[in-house]
Amino acid sequence: MDARDDGRIRTGSMLSGTAHAFTAIVGSGILALPWSVAQLGWILGLIILVAFAAITYYTAILLSDCYRTPDPINGSRNYTYMDAVRALLGPKNVVVCGIMQYSLLWGTMIGYTITTAISVANLKRSTCYHKKGENAKCHVSGHLYMLTYGAIETILSQCPNLEKATFLSIIAAVTSLVYSSIALCLSIAKIFSHRKIKGNLMVMKAGVDVASSKKIWHAFQALGNIAFAYTYSMMLLEIQDTLKSPPPENKVMKKVSLYAIGATALFYISLGCMGYAAYGIEAPGNILTGFYNVLWLVDIANIAVIIHLIGAYQVFAQPIFAMHEKWLESRWPTSSFNNIYTIRFPLIIKNFTVRFTLARLLLRTAFVIFTTGVAMMFPFFNAILGLLGSISFWPLTVHLPLRMYIEQAKIKRGSLKWFMLQILGLICFVVTLVSAIGSIADISDLLKHAKLLHIQL
Repeated sequence: MDARDDGRIRTGSMLSGTAHAFTAIVGSGILALPWSVAQLGWILGLIILVAFAAITYYTAILLSDCYRTPDPINGSRNYTYMDAVRALLGPKNVVVCGIMQYSLLWGTMIGYTITTAISVANLKRSTCYHKKGENAKCHVSGHLYMLTYGAIETILSQCPNLEKATFLSIIAAVTSLVYSSIALCLSIAKIFSHRKIKGNLMVMKAGVDVASSKKIWHAFQALGNIAFAYTYSMMLLEIQDTLKSPPPENKVMKKVSLYAIGATALFYISLGCMGYAAYGIEAPGNILTGFYNVLWLVDIANIAVIIHLIGAYQVFAQPIFAMHEKWLESRWPTSSFNNIYTIRFPLIIKNFTVRFTLARLLLRTAFVIFTTGVAMMFPFFNAILGLLGSISFWPLTVHLPLRMYIEQAKIKRGSLKWFMLQILGLICFVVTLVSAIGSIADISDLLKHAKLLHIQL
């Protein structure tokens, strides 16, 4: 056992790893892809969808070799993304990395809270349309739905760690396939109904309803949406740390990344393109809000979204909980807050017990409540997706993994491979910059018309 091995018996397999990875990648971002393709046009939209998938996969296989250092197979474990940064790039980079990584994880939890509330609100609107007709004015406010979602996540947050939440990831992965498939089939059906493929070859043109500046901001924002839809690296090493060995964790994780990103790219390209072909430049920010004729099927899709995001929330929350509790335990090892308490419930299930610490019970609950409160303050679906994508894509998905791989593989500065990696990093930095500008501009515009505790559907 190496000096930094925690002695934990890891039981994760390729199946559980793929479930975690697929759940981490496929989230609320997929529902915005037709809108994103609509801002970019057929040519650029397809290129960007494929390019982000390739870049994400390439950096993922490089990062998987950084789980153990200095040797990728027999070296010491790096349990988290931050541990790998500390081991390969030094402590100076850890603080910045930690702020970015955990801000993104927390931001994703906020986005999932918003998206779940939107899905519940869509169910309410669907009921209204059934009663009053397609053209009825059905207004909804999402604060009650967000509070309910927060209450559910408060209970689920008591799962001890990510490895124990595998069942949630499997459920989330299955339900994501359900709502993605429904959205895809409805888009194809709409194309056949009007017998016309809509859309422009190039970037969406400015017109009466779309100013030239707004068109540019939306195109920039679309880059962020697609980047966020593929974001995965900030969870990769945490997922790899659940895998049993042998076989070597890095080899299994590379296959996990191939299956998860490959399947995701197939769904993203299919739904993004079919949704755009069905609606053209009028593609909605959440594709499920665009269908009215088969509301019962849309209801099933929205229920699947809700179930998916209930499980996916914990995939992003558990690393944050683990980081805080590990710090508390090292800071105050003898505190009663870190003592493990056991409660038995023999009347429910034979030998059924619940183990918890006061730190887990109180701090996790407080964190979920705070996250729910922030989501209620800023319910701007597309803009938040774009900003999260732009914040995370270059530093966490590209820049730091490339730097760590260069250090791990001892790539000589000035060599051809070194230059190619630098060019890749520079291109992704430009993408991050312009998408952040577009998202910030869109958020500023939305704030002028936003209402507190009101979902923008």
